[in-house]
Formats: sequence, C-alpha cells, structure tokens
Amino acid sequence: MSRTAEEHKASAPEHLKFAVIICSTSRYKEFSESRRLNDPSGDLIVKMLKENGHAVTMRRIISDDKTQIQRILMRALKSRKVDAIIFSGGTGISPRDVTIETVQPLLEKEMPGFGEVFRALSYEKIGSAAILTRALAGVAKGKAIFCLPGSPQAVSLALKKLILPEAGHIIKHAREE
Repeated sequence: MSRTAEEHKASAPEHLKFAVIICSTSRYKEFSESRRLNDPSGDLIVKMLKENGHAVTMRRIISDDKTQIQRILMRALKSRKVDAIIFSGGTGISPRDVTIETVQPLLEKEMPGFGEVFRALSYEKIGSAAILTRALAGVAKGKAIFCLPGSPQAVSLALKKLILPEAGHIIKHAREE
C-alpha cells in the first residue's frame, strides 16, 4: 500500500453505520407471509460488519422492484444514521434483476474498480461464471453504496476483500469539501 493511502486510511472513520438491504422477491414474499426472516446473506453481512466494529442501523428485505429499491435508497441517503449502504441481490442478468438499473442513476460518482476487482476475485473462486455479476459501488450524498450479488459466498468475498478494508477510506473522500 502506498504511503498516501496509508495516511488516508489512518484518518478515515473506523466505526461506520450501515444500512443492509436485501433485494429478493422470494425472500420478501416469504417474510411477508410468515413474518419469519430467512436471510442467510443479510445475516452474514450483519455478522461481519458487527465483528469489525460497525453498526447496522437499518436492515430491510424488499422485492426486486424499482420503486421499492429507489424508496429505501432515498430513505437511507437522507438518514443521519447511515454512512454506507449495502444492497445484496438483483445484480445478475435476469429480467427481474433491477438493482443496478435503479441504483446507478442515483450515484454521484461510480467506482468502476469495485466491480472489476470483485469479478476478478470471484473468477479465482468460481471461474467464468463471475462474468454474470454486475456488482457495483459508488457514492452519493457523502455515503458509500455497494451492490452485491445475493449469495453468501459473494457477500463474504466482497466484505472481506473490499468493503471492510476500504469503507472508511471511501467515506473520508466522499465527505471532503
């Protein structure tokens, strides 16, 4: 790591407040009908964030629906209790996968390197199927936004290798004047 990057990370916030949003029509439907939360990826995100000293101040399961995604994103962007937002699900290529199309236009700055590095890391784990993900990250309103695939393996990889090491650094720069 360069000296400049080390200095930036040293002055970055260490404890962040996260919103965790799961985009899954099937899980949303199951939760709506049974009021039981069956969310392995969301549980893993929360666990990993808390183990690393972060707080989860908002957690939702929503349908793969542009209106719901946009509404919850706007709520999180306006909240003083949220520094970073993680979406999980809806990043594939099926017609119902609309997370990227909904989030991307609301980003002030996109971080293409996030998706590029995530796909490279995924390729090492799962091979050529890694090209099917459209993982995305960027910033808006001084907050970091990450869009991840819905699988627990993808969530773990993204958090361990990218989000946890860089979230504070991203927030530091997103809030500079």
